[in-house]
Amino acid sequence: LRYQYKLAGANDEWSAPTDQRTINYASLSPGRYRFMVRAVTADGIVSPTPATVAFNILPPIWQRWWFVTLVMLTFGLGAAAIYRYRVRRLIELERVRTRIAADLHDDIGASLSLIAMLSEVAWRQAMEGNFKVGESLSSIAASSRELVDAMSDIVWAINPRKDRFSELVKRMRRFASDVFTSRDIALQFEAPEPDHDFALGADARREIFFIVKEGVNNIARHSACTAAAIILKVQERWLILELRDNGKGFVPSRANEGNGLASMRERARKLGGEFELVSANGHGTTLKLKVPVDRERWKWV
Repeated sequence: LRYQYKLAGANDEWSAPTDQRTINYASLSPGRYRFMVRAVTADGIVSPTPATVAFNILPPIWQRWWFVTLVMLTFGLGAAAIYRYRVRRLIELERVRTRIAADLHDDIGASLSLIAMLSEVAWRQAMEGNFKVGESLSSIAASSRELVDAMSDIVWAINPRKDRFSELVKRMRRFASDVFTSRDIALQFEAPEPDHDFALGADARREIFFIVKEGVNNIARHSACTAAAIILKVQERWLILELRDNGKGFVPSRANEGNGLASMRERARKLGGEFELVSANGHGTTLKLKVPVDRERWKWV
């Protein structure tokens, strides 16, 4: 006996009669097949009913519809994430540029205008032989120092190397020490240990520092105190800041809230925090700030 083979789905013609009882098909594409074999006698008589085996070859994983869909979905989500990240970075950059422009206009621009005006006054006084020219020059020097401080604050606020909680603590300690030492006010400063450091975004770092700066200046100018304290701690994902003094105090309900307090409340609002002022005549003043640690803005180590 000899045999003939046919693989429906790959070849529709019967093979030449052969006495081999095995056959191999290589590199078959995925799909449905039906293998048929029939016997052929020496007289050329063919069996009327061939033996049949049907089988199905599945495509490889990377060609299956669910895998292709998953890959396309992954790429789509990845592209969306990259786009959102770039948009967020562009928005952050625009905010930084807007803030720098506002700071330069409000602080630097105003100081330079004042210096220019005082310089003109001093020149006129000198031309007229007026001995008050010294007062104008003194005012120019004071404005220049304020201008240097304002520029230092701006540079510090936008420097990415300073985006650490420890840098904020250093800046607060240095500023408070300089202000209170010049006024003979004893300073108590408490902050977490350096090993509890974490990354801190520029916006949060800037807002917190300017709240402290405004509070320290208010204590030095208005409290008539002999001692002040700055307590900074992190508890259960909350940053808690407390400024207090032993000065004369005041009744908040009777006081006229100036631009300083309004500015501090607005900065606390931007941080999503809580601002509280507690004071009474003869019992000093305590300023409290409680800010939630936002993972988008604050990145913990």
